[in-house]
Amino acid sequence: MDRLEELVNQWIWRQDFWLPPGLTWKDIAEGTADGGRHPVPRDLLLSVPLALGFIALRFVFERVVALPLSRRLGVRDRVWVRVMPVLKLEAFYLQKKQQPSQNDLLVLEKHCGLTPHQIQTWLRHRRNQDRPGNTRKFCEASWRFVFYLMAFSAGLVSLINTPWFWDHRECWRGYPRQVVAEAQYWYYIVELSFYLSLLLCVSVDIKRKDFKEQIIHHIATIFLITFSYCANYVRVGTLVMLVHDSSDFLLESAKMFSYAGWRKTCNTLFVVFTAVFLVTRLVVFPFRIIYTAVVDSLDVFPPYSGYYFLNGLLLVLQALHIFWAWLILRMVHKFVFLGKVERDERSDEESEADEEEEDEGGEEEHSCILLSCVEMCECSAVALVFKIWHWWTTGKDLRRHLVVKCPLVLVILLLKEFVVFCQMALWLCIALPIEESGDFSLEHVPKGIVEFEEAYVGPLIYTICSKG
Repeated sequence: MDRLEELVNQWIWRQDFWLPPGLTWKDIAEGTADGGRHPVPRDLLLSVPLALGFIALRFVFERVVALPLSRRLGVRDRVWVRVMPVLKLEAFYLQKKQQPSQNDLLVLEKHCGLTPHQIQTWLRHRRNQDRPGNTRKFCEASWRFVFYLMAFSAGLVSLINTPWFWDHRECWRGYPRQVVAEAQYWYYIVELSFYLSLLLCVSVDIKRKDFKEQIIHHIATIFLITFSYCANYVRVGTLVMLVHDSSDFLLESAKMFSYAGWRKTCNTLFVVFTAVFLVTRLVVFPFRIIYTAVVDSLDVFPPYSGYYFLNGLLLVLQALHIFWAWLILRMVHKFVFLGKVERDERSDEESEADEEEEDEGGEEEHSCILLSCVEMCECSAVALVFKIWHWWTTGKDLRRHLVVKCPLVLVILLLKEFVVFCQMALWLCIALPIEESGDFSLEHVPKGIVEFEEAYVGPLIYTICSKG
């Protein structure tokens, strides 16, 4: 047994890899023995049972807290058509779970006696049955929201009074003889345990569009936390974790309100999240934290294996930040030009191959249609504000436009709202009984609600405002 431990220490905990040249594990222990904790690799073993504890706690939280909360907030799941059992098609679906090729359709047609269209329809409905509902998504998002919020709050409280929080060069002053405070130690253990629990639950969680990137992120984070603790890079490691937690809880809260249908709250949180994410991940992280790890650390020790390993992991995280920032900016583009966040491009949609079928035939949830109708007047008002600003900047007679044309525009908007109200009342009388019967489809929604806005109101307002 002693021989095995000696081999493990020789190959895994090699001092020339983990520590700068000329330093040993005793140097770290001797430097932090005076009232503080010195980082020992075996301390991290506590994260394994804590990760299992997080999984159990999550199971209880989602059922005791998140599920009742989702009902209170009005989270609703879509009801999908149940398919008749067909053994051959079921076996094909369980084996491939993707769109069948032409050859597959020919083979299935012979074995099942169904037309290709019927086979595709059956497979589409079968895939829809396995789609996770909004309630399940809400529960997952609420669990991550609670953790990220508590982790960020605790991390900020434990770091805000430290010198390296304000001056990142302090991360390397006195290295490696730096005391690790008890709060920082538990910050490390809790964060490592949480990411281990996420990695262990990846097979049962909702598979998202950035599934591979999330796996890479979790693995890189686990390696980074482990290495930085063992090599006593705790100061820079705590800054990395704090920067990541600062925006994650905003994203999860925006998801929660999105699943609940609280569009305006979701949009507001999305704007705040975008600003925080872009500042922390594309400015603070590369130009402050990575810079101090790459440049400032060279004032203390020369480059060595651990130096390249640490900075390599930081660059992997930064590459993922750029990828996610690109997805978020795509959402910003949709938000600016469409007026709402339709999808969470970052990680909110499951990654089935037939993802576009969720909105097949132009169907949307009727709550979104109601919201769009309510926001029509707001969009027209915003357009009018921009037109007034244009009059001002081009030097036209603002008073004449405001006195003569604005009342006419407002009358048109009021007439439009009256027509929309009548159409919506008619639609509700038709749609609500259908919805209660379980055969609800937005094909029953009158197209004139949107067509009236696009074909008559917009051009008429533009014509009135443009002629001067």
